[in-house]
Amino acid sequence: MGFGEDFVWGAATSAYQIEGAVKEDGKGMHIWDVYTEQPGHIFEGHTGKIACDHYHRFREDVKIMKEMGLKAYRFSIDWSRVLPDGYGKVNEKGITFYSELIDELLENDIVPYITLYHWELPYEIYKQGGWMNPRIVEWFGEYAKLAAERFSDRVKNFFTLNEPQCFVGLGFLTGEHAPGIRAPLRDTFEMAHHAMKAHGRAVQMLRQYGKQPLNIGYAPTGSMCYPETEKAEDIEAARQMLFSMQTDDNNWTWNVAWWSDPVLLGHYPKEGLERYEAYLPKITEADMKLISEPIDIYGQNIYNGRCIRMGKDGKPEEVRRYEGFAKTAIDWPVTPECLYWGPKFLYERYGKPIYITENGLSCHDVVSLDGKVHDPNRIDFLARYLHELKRAAGEIELRGYFQWSLMDNFEWAKGYSERFGLVYVDYRTQERILKDSAYWYRDVILNHGKDL
Repeated sequence: MGFGEDFVWGAATSAYQIEGAVKEDGKGMHIWDVYTEQPGHIFEGHTGKIACDHYHRFREDVKIMKEMGLKAYRFSIDWSRVLPDGYGKVNEKGITFYSELIDELLENDIVPYITLYHWELPYEIYKQGGWMNPRIVEWFGEYAKLAAERFSDRVKNFFTLNEPQCFVGLGFLTGEHAPGIRAPLRDTFEMAHHAMKAHGRAVQMLRQYGKQPLNIGYAPTGSMCYPETEKAEDIEAARQMLFSMQTDDNNWTWNVAWWSDPVLLGHYPKEGLERYEAYLPKITEADMKLISEPIDIYGQNIYNGRCIRMGKDGKPEEVRRYEGFAKTAIDWPVTPECLYWGPKFLYERYGKPIYITENGLSCHDVVSLDGKVHDPNRIDFLARYLHELKRAAGEIELRGYFQWSLMDNFEWAKGYSERFGLVYVDYRTQERILKDSAYWYRDVILNHGKDL
């Protein structure tokens, strides 16, 4: 058993993290354009003004993807690049950029996967309340319609939202990300509900205006849970914990069930409805019908997980990590088991074909004296994680894996201090250097993971 014949190997990026050209060719402003301009928000005052200059270098970058043997590329459209105000007048130069990128990918036998929203909220919409404004459901629908009309003749695979846990939680609850607001809990639940409805509306518009039958999905995130042992009680404890709402109120968005149950099961989790009843907006049957518009594929961004066992009291409990537990450069724990148990539990609950839409790590990468970038830690990490994913592939319907990220890029509040890429970027010169891990991943793709 192993990866199916149709399993897709790819890499992923997002628009603001790589494109640059923030004021070129009619692009409107979005919340990250504004947020990064104010001192004190981003590591050492970094911004995405230039980033990886992908806007001007996308053909070179596609050649690199080809050299790496990538079969698929997941990228996001900057909403404000194609609709400068978020609605209304279309920026044709922005459309041309993405259209030419798509054509370049197809000419190199790389399948494009589009993410509609990877956090670039148009500033004009933000000024009108952003996710607090119920009109955003139709605005996002209009944007999805445009994407379908202009790109779906050549693009079959679409994801609506990327990590609502983050763009609501980090953007409006903890204030770590743009627009840097610490809103009342009530407001964040309102935003979350509108985001879920916007997802549903986008699904409707993609279906209605798609120029071919589309595969439509959604890409949330969350910390996975895996059992301490393979005893039945520990497995059940991990399963229960993964879908629980046992999070700090000030970080309530960091869970799976609140964001995935409505989309795939048609209702919010009972535990959350009871716990947060005082903060919830009015939720109607029509809302839930919209949110649960049928999707074809389920994306999950998975980086790490928590070890869980069944406690003596019959309740799940987290196992404390030992001193010196392995971690990445960004201080995230190394927990390969999450890439077996996470997809397995998700598939059991939701029954949809799964893509791992992001997985990877930040390393302390440097250009060595030989001019190469040797990143054995990344190779070891990916080998461990993909070995676990291979186990899962033999038991559930796994469609693909997108490594995060294709290249080093602007890592949000961390600026350029973290390097997640398979390709090293020298931000002074924009030189690209394939890391050892890029060649290792190329070999994994060539042998379809048989040696993992």
